[in-house]
Amino acid sequence: MTHPFFALHRQGFVRVAACTPRIAIADPARNAQETLDLMRRAASRHADLVVFPELGLSAYAIDDLFLQDALLAAVETGLASLVAASRDLAPVFVVGAPLRRHQRLHNCAVVISRGRIAGVVPKSFLPNYREYYEARWFAPGAGLTGLEIDVAGQRAPFGTDLVFASAALPDFVFHVEICEDLWAATPPSTQGALSGATILCNLSASNAVIGKAAERELLCASQSLRCQAAYVYAAAGPGESTTDLAWDGQATIHELGTALARTARFPTTSQMTVADVDVERIRAERLRTPTFDAAARAAGQPERAFRRVTVEHAASDADVGLERPIDRFPFVPDDPERLDRDCFEAFNIQVQGLRQRLQATGLQHVVIGVSGGLDSGHALLVAARTFDSLGLPRANILGFTMPGFATSEATKANAWALMHALGVTAAELDIRPAARQMLADLGHPFARGEARYDVTFENVQAGLRTDYLFRLANQRRGLVLGTGDLSELALGWCTYGVGDHMSHYNVNGSLAKTLIQHLMRWVATSGEVDAAAHDVILAIVATEISPELVPAGAGGEIQSTQQVVGPYELQDFHLFYLTRYGLRPSKVAFLAWHAWRDAAREPWPPAFPAAARRAYDLATIRRWLAVFLRRFFAESQFKRSALPNGPKVVTGGSLSPRGDWRAPADGNANAWLAELDANVPAEG
Repeated sequence: MTHPFFALHRQGFVRVAACTPRIAIADPARNAQETLDLMRRAASRHADLVVFPELGLSAYAIDDLFLQDALLAAVETGLASLVAASRDLAPVFVVGAPLRRHQRLHNCAVVISRGRIAGVVPKSFLPNYREYYEARWFAPGAGLTGLEIDVAGQRAPFGTDLVFASAALPDFVFHVEICEDLWAATPPSTQGALSGATILCNLSASNAVIGKAAERELLCASQSLRCQAAYVYAAAGPGESTTDLAWDGQATIHELGTALARTARFPTTSQMTVADVDVERIRAERLRTPTFDAAARAAGQPERAFRRVTVEHAASDADVGLERPIDRFPFVPDDPERLDRDCFEAFNIQVQGLRQRLQATGLQHVVIGVSGGLDSGHALLVAARTFDSLGLPRANILGFTMPGFATSEATKANAWALMHALGVTAAELDIRPAARQMLADLGHPFARGEARYDVTFENVQAGLRTDYLFRLANQRRGLVLGTGDLSELALGWCTYGVGDHMSHYNVNGSLAKTLIQHLMRWVATSGEVDAAAHDVILAIVATEISPELVPAGAGGEIQSTQQVVGPYELQDFHLFYLTRYGLRPSKVAFLAWHAWRDAAREPWPPAFPAAARRAYDLATIRRWLAVFLRRFFAESQFKRSALPNGPKVVTGGSLSPRGDWRAPADGNANAWLAELDANVPAEG
């Protein structure tokens, strides 16, 4: 692919590598060669930033050999060879070395770029407890700012006040700290992030003991989340002295709390892990989080105290793929354990919200229209669990099927089966006589026998159902339970003031359609329901999504929602990245193309049916993304400006005007559609 659309740099990504070379104890020449081999491997994989372990040129566990001039001179010679070799290599490299400066020895990270030492960062905090005695050999770097160092024939900036920035990619800014710095109460990387670094690097040794890998994982994940950054961690591995310690060679890459890549532990040879970090997304996340700026202000604006060093780096327009896991369903994790945890939380958040609303109102009944579809079926499951938790009989849940002109026997049967299986009070209220009367009063052609199935025909039915539900709630002293979901609200696929738009309380308003599908599967298999309910729940999940307002065509085909608004699996993808992170439409299309172009790519969410595994080409993605942009930004905000109450379930997953999304009702989609047209090729 030659179009700039396919270039990861154009889409705000930086490719980073964390390396664990096999170390030769106190042999800088061999270590430099092993490091160079990995540098070349990283360059061949189009890495932009490559991080190596702490003291990798000398080895870490060599004790008093650090005080031998012959060894330190050999380190500088090895470093000079790496600097010379880097002239012909595109990435920026960060290597660990013991370096002398002003009669002191420092444990350093050396940043190398295109034949130049861009800067040297000394370790701030030296461990001097348990098995570590670094203060025996090294001087601490904390407080060393505004200095320079002469090393390997070059003079370079030296100190803990350095951040490094690419002139070619505006969001490619990184900070460096070393091992123990991360374990400190005030990691230097926090100040680096507040000064603008989007990528935080850690050159580490970190021996292995039981439980320490989990501790490191927690620290790296939490630092990347707290600092709203990526965190690249490279630790010492094979070849290090095991006189008193052992090493597992862990290397990990995290972004905003999520692990993107990691190496195997306890390798026997050199290894490397690579991931594409979304620095544009990091910048966008900081932009939308005022707490980040407040922290920088409280810290005295660290950017004033840091020196920003420019590193040479070319932003290529080549298509080099994407080294990054992308969930097809961003609302539905692929990992089975996390999906189970998310479903448990989502379901119980819904239950807690409804329980509190019932307790606050003193009402002991809910009224719900049960269509036999996904949304009403799931809302009914939430209601059943809520009434159990309140000690109220499920018979107090009043479920109504309200067949219209297009209601199928299959969905009506599913509605009845689910209500019976859950033990709620079930009844039927046929809206067709009232609908015919209203259509006749309006002079609608359908009342004269014409097959006119326009929006008025549809909305008469939707409105009547809501009218009946609210009056039933008045009559039975109950609360109308809403069923409309987040995906429908995003696309405006609801009738204003009635239908799925309006209720007394809506438990589904923060749930995407794709998540509701998995939630229902989870409820069916979690022990919440009996075998009869299990079977009908799975039947509902497998049913074509339809509003069932227009009679089937001559060939028997039913009205399909997704033929109008697009596949929900694609539109939920677009919804997530546009509202959660505010990404450009072209970047959303880029991510969707990588996520959806190959149906054979694993993983898929647990229990996702093989027959339902689809792929979408770029033209299809572009088409439906344009539909989403028009419907979301230009056509449906007025509906979202008047939503009933309901619990927020997913981070960034609420379109309530009182919550995550506030926008003018009379906006337009021009800027978003123009960006899509200008930057996404029609075919790919």
